[in-house]
Amino acid sequence: MQQERTDRINTVSERFYLTTPIFYVNDVPHIGHAYTEVAADVLARWHRGRGDDTWLLTGTDEHGQKILRTATANDTTPQAWADKLVAEAWKPLLETLNISNDDFIRTTEERHEVNVQRFLQHLYDTGWITTGDYEGHYCVGCEEFKQPSDLVPGTGGYEGELVCAIHSRPTELVKERNYFFKLSAFQQPLLDLYEQNPTFIQPESARNEVISFVKGGLDDLSISRTTFDWGVKVPWDESHVVYVWFDALLNYITAIGYGQDDEALAARWPGVHLVGKDILRFHAVIWPAMLMAAGLEPPRGIFGHGWLLVGGEKMSKSKLTGIAPTQITDTFGTDAFRYYFMRAIAFGSDGSFSWEDIAARYEADLANGFGNLASRVTAMIGRYFDGALPAAGERTDADEAIVATARAAFEAADAAIERFAIHEAIASIWTLVDDLNGYITDQEPWALAKDESLRGRLGTVLNTAAEGLRVLAQLLHPVMPVATDTLWTTLGADAALGTLSARSLQDAGVWGLLPEGTQVSALTPLFPRVDPDAVPTTPGATQA
Repeated sequence: MQQERTDRINTVSERFYLTTPIFYVNDVPHIGHAYTEVAADVLARWHRGRGDDTWLLTGTDEHGQKILRTATANDTTPQAWADKLVAEAWKPLLETLNISNDDFIRTTEERHEVNVQRFLQHLYDTGWITTGDYEGHYCVGCEEFKQPSDLVPGTGGYEGELVCAIHSRPTELVKERNYFFKLSAFQQPLLDLYEQNPTFIQPESARNEVISFVKGGLDDLSISRTTFDWGVKVPWDESHVVYVWFDALLNYITAIGYGQDDEALAARWPGVHLVGKDILRFHAVIWPAMLMAAGLEPPRGIFGHGWLLVGGEKMSKSKLTGIAPTQITDTFGTDAFRYYFMRAIAFGSDGSFSWEDIAARYEADLANGFGNLASRVTAMIGRYFDGALPAAGERTDADEAIVATARAAFEAADAAIERFAIHEAIASIWTLVDDLNGYITDQEPWALAKDESLRGRLGTVLNTAAEGLRVLAQLLHPVMPVATDTLWTTLGADAALGTLSARSLQDAGVWGLLPEGTQVSALTPLFPRVDPDAVPTTPGATQA
């Protein structure tokens, strides 16, 4: 059915280990964090639906100078601050967004800290760690020493100073005697990795940026700090704590057994990392070099997605452009949140958010498009056949066209997901929504119902429409799990075919699974109308 595809992030058939970044707990999450979580969840749900052995990891990064300063400013300890934020903000985010993660790791957990020390000790024992002096411009917001090219002229109160290009704040000049990882030794091995595996870094723009950076030369990496003590202790010298990024990157293997369960590690690793483009270098340069030094496989792939922009600015609490996910879900619902961000933004590119755009798409795509289609079809089956799914008779060209659209939608969406092109997958699925709406308009079942001699044709039309809805429920389930579960139950598919989450996505490419006589019930609106007055406005934004 599907041609072999080579333009994909390399995944082993029937095994898919996917990670999000672990997020700093210096503040509550905004929709930029939620964007990453939802994208990872859609990918994981799709792979589970295909029958792949799927594991989704997310979590929080709780060490480092930024967390220490935030806790101190709030008159508490770093651990107490992290505990509070995780319990009150970060884990509730996953519930709000309906994220189906299999694990949640915190870098303050023993399973992580102990094995970070084990990993570091191994590198030290095998000669990959040295000592030296380092002086550089350090951005606490990024927890990173900045190269001159990473700094830009400041504006406003920072005019005349060089500031971090991401946080728009001055860096701090730091000089310490630290331990260093011999990153410079991995310049050629990394370039060889990128050449041998062209899809190791995606999208292409991210790959090109990383290759250019590595070709420019790599310096050894300072991996310890002595000016503060909130972090994992360096095992052979407890006057140092491990650099927060060196610590954090290891979560991808400590969460699946590194240092304590080799069998579990082998069953999951290597995995695919989904990250924002601002932390791409850590994942595509430092992380694979760390793994090579330890004698472990590099990741299977890294996808660097773009930023969410509000008024042209990257989503950021420090720039006061942060929007809480609940501001959107309280108005439009979780499914609409998930649909909007996955459909409206080309995954891998930057995308602008506006309240006007989400309101317009909610009304056009969800309320009037998908939701109204489902309501009309189920209502007509109730009205004309007492809720019992009618049999399909001989199919006409119009009916066959819907069958073909459904099959093509599944194949195109599946291929797009393998490329991590979530927006393309949804667009492919939406061809069935559009074609079914056109089919209902053209076939006029309400007119067929007036002529008893056309009852057989009426049954075929409504059977075709219902089966199309069944396919849509399966294909859209990874994106909108709540609405599709409701539709599945309304179609009687749970009684006839089992739970939606248990069905194979490959069934979406098969026509005619709903049995004749299946009881279709009344459908409450999947996407109720939203009061326009309840939708905020976005200053300076235009409707996309």
